[in-house]
Amino acid sequence: MTGDDAAVRPNPGRAEAGATGPTSPGAAPRDDAHPAMRRLTRVRPTRRGTALLVAGLVLAALGAFLELPDVVGLGAAAVLAVLLAWALMGTQRLDAGRGALVVTRELTPNPVVRDQIASVRLVVGARARTGAAYERLARLKLSEQAAHELAGPHGIRARVTAHPDRIAVSYALTPSRRGRWPLGPLLTTRTDAFGLVRTTQPLGVATKVAVWPRTVELPTRTRVLGEVDRAATGARFASTDDSVLREYVPGDDPRRVHWAGSARQGRLMVRADESAGVRPVTVLLDRSLLPPPLDPRTGVWPSSRGVRTHAEGELAVELAASIAVSFLEAGHPARLVPTGTGPAPVPFAAGARTGRATILDSTVDLHGHRGAADAERAVLETVRALRANRSQDEVLVAVLGSQPGAALREIAELGVEGTCWALVVAAPEARTRDAAALTGAETVVGDLRAAGWRVATCPPGTPPDRAWALLAEGIA
Repeated sequence: MTGDDAAVRPNPGRAEAGATGPTSPGAAPRDDAHPAMRRLTRVRPTRRGTALLVAGLVLAALGAFLELPDVVGLGAAAVLAVLLAWALMGTQRLDAGRGALVVTRELTPNPVVRDQIASVRLVVGARARTGAAYERLARLKLSEQAAHELAGPHGIRARVTAHPDRIAVSYALTPSRRGRWPLGPLLTTRTDAFGLVRTTQPLGVATKVAVWPRTVELPTRTRVLGEVDRAATGARFASTDDSVLREYVPGDDPRRVHWAGSARQGRLMVRADESAGVRPVTVLLDRSLLPPPLDPRTGVWPSSRGVRTHAEGELAVELAASIAVSFLEAGHPARLVPTGTGPAPVPFAAGARTGRATILDSTVDLHGHRGAADAERAVLETVRALRANRSQDEVLVAVLGSQPGAALREIAELGVEGTCWALVVAAPEARTRDAAALTGAETVVGDLRAAGWRVATCPPGTPPDRAWALLAEGIA
């Protein structure tokens, strides 16, 4: 790209500035099989090269007809010049040789939060300060690729700054969907020294950009939780003399710093006794609330009735993530457990900064189940694993959809063993009729409440703060 302001250029499977249509995520130019042949097939003649090639062929034919060897030689030389430029540009690699170029790409912040702006700085520079590298940079045009989910509905505008030894490109991303999306590789377009042929080659590798869900701060100091915590600690608060101090580690809540002990020790110390009465919180997310993954045969998402929409699924993930992060920032060890068939239990996260990243990272690749049988099996295995590893003082907050009878019985039994809250996301009426094997939201609520759960319901697409308010009203 040349100039101070340029657009990110289009490419199959990518979105760019001004491109607003859906694209196939993850699609990228293939360069794995026969790379030399692929480079040759990317070379195209320019207008000048096409004119010279046609003129050469005409001269060669005319000279042969008139038996003029000099004219034939002149025409052959013109054709040979184009073919030689074609072969030279097709065999050259931008990342190899004396004029090798390198690409660096920095994303800030990384990971990115959905619907929030992230800045990208891309630099194409010479691996070594050689004349060949500078000559390549001078004739190079750049085209950055970005998945449509990263570019957002308005596309991307890039600002380019050219220097003799590098080209710097700056632009902003506004991701529109949670997930892990490709950024790059960079596409380069250049011509030969005489302007006869043009070639397009990828340079560098694609960067996988993790997009976190949005989260909102939710009030976790409810009356019921306060009563439960006081019961767990015996309504007793340890005095300073009873405190067990340990050295501060990154991620600890600064409010737990024991300043007098820190002054005596000469290093930051925190009170370990304060965490003794804080109950761990597990947030269970029913992945049947999310749309299923891409169809591996067609590369598109299913659109049949009974399938949750992306908007509904995203709000369910944002609700579960907001609950887990809010409890974490309130000082509770927390974890987010999606329904699945993973062999190992999810560990609790602690510390507002590192714990937040751990929880949000676990949501990036979440998607729905492929079918009702997979969803039921995932719920059964997850609930049984939670029961086997659950502590007596653990609080369970579940975000659930409608459940088959066997899964519902397993979930309900958790309420007998400890403190359990549930927010049931009801299916739209039309979809409920299509899912005859599933128990309706009203039955789920009734069975859970009978087992000791505190339950609230909300329609699909309810914002997280409103859904949490419904649950807080139900448990207050």
